[in-house]
Amino acid sequence: MGVLDGISIVEIAGIGPGPFCGMLLADMGADVIVVERASGKAGDPLDMGKNAILNRGKRSLALDLKDARAIDAVLRLIDRADALIEGMRPGVMERLGLGPDICLARNPKLVYGRMTGWGQSGPLAQTAGHDLNYIALSGALWYSGEPGKPPLAPPTLVGDLGGGALYLALGLLAGILNVQRGGAGQVIDAAVVDGSANLMNLLLSLHAAGRMPFERGRGILDGPHWCGTYACADGHFVSVQALEPQFNALLFSKLGLGDDPGVRQSLRSGLLCPTAGSVGCAIRHSAAPTLGRSARGQRRLFRAGADAGRGHGASAHGRPRCLCQARWRVAGRPGAALLGHPGRRTWCGTAARRAWGGDSACGGTGRK
Repeated sequence: MGVLDGISIVEIAGIGPGPFCGMLLADMGADVIVVERASGKAGDPLDMGKNAILNRGKRSLALDLKDARAIDAVLRLIDRADALIEGMRPGVMERLGLGPDICLARNPKLVYGRMTGWGQSGPLAQTAGHDLNYIALSGALWYSGEPGKPPLAPPTLVGDLGGGALYLALGLLAGILNVQRGGAGQVIDAAVVDGSANLMNLLLSLHAAGRMPFERGRGILDGPHWCGTYACADGHFVSVQALEPQFNALLFSKLGLGDDPGVRQSLRSGLLCPTAGSVGCAIRHSAAPTLGRSARGQRRLFRAGADAGRGHGASAHGRPRCLCQARWRVAGRPGAALLGHPGRRTWCGTAARRAWGGDSACGGTGRK
């Protein structure tokens, strides 16, 4: 039994953020019934079939929504539902006879969730778009990538899921809570371009405080020597984020830069400038070889992670495993062990075991 046990959701099958939102609600115990196409679209690259994790925990019903009898069946489901999720282009649900006016007239307590990229109205409402287009226009794409190179964010995470699915889920739950307190049903209009713009509030606050200029690579979070990723000798990568001064001090110490005059002056003054002349040059020129070519240096840095930040690794099958209470994150290729390849021991796996009592060459148990 989950926290949403007894809540009934009707989901009109779609792609991306709508199904993800339905999955989140099903994971929390809601009874989600997906109304799917009677027949799939041939050659659809987004049709994942039985591999669609987004369908977990849901029931499904295949209907041809061009048939009046199918529409009547959906309306009967909606009569008993607490919420509905749909991700059609604006106007499509109305033309099918499943628009919010009809549904709310039949079920005044219904929370009608709508998921689009550009919103229900406006100059782009009927324009086709995808995750990357939405976050480009909202501004959420800007800080992704290195200075002087085209911005590129992880696919779907910032827009479809962060700015879309999560905002729709929050709106639906707020609407359901309102009904349970005696309020009326309502329409939740979620748009990826709006949600991803709202996600910018922390970065825009830092910008207003003078810590995140719009010029990429000059802010406190998008390019300092102590906030970035480095290539490792085994072809994987390690990310470093020693943001606070005490973690900076430990990072510099483990890199053998603790006695550098520029570093010491930076630490004494609490300087957190990503372009701090000698400091930035020293760390870039010292950290890259240490992290990229020297196994011994990498082991030293992994041990430093116990106090410098937080770290997570993954098993051979990509499942996250906590390695230490430090702000270090190890990233690698999908399907590969982040601390060594399955079936063989590597210096990285050995370092993890020595540093944190790990249980295999591919990860560790972690300790506090």
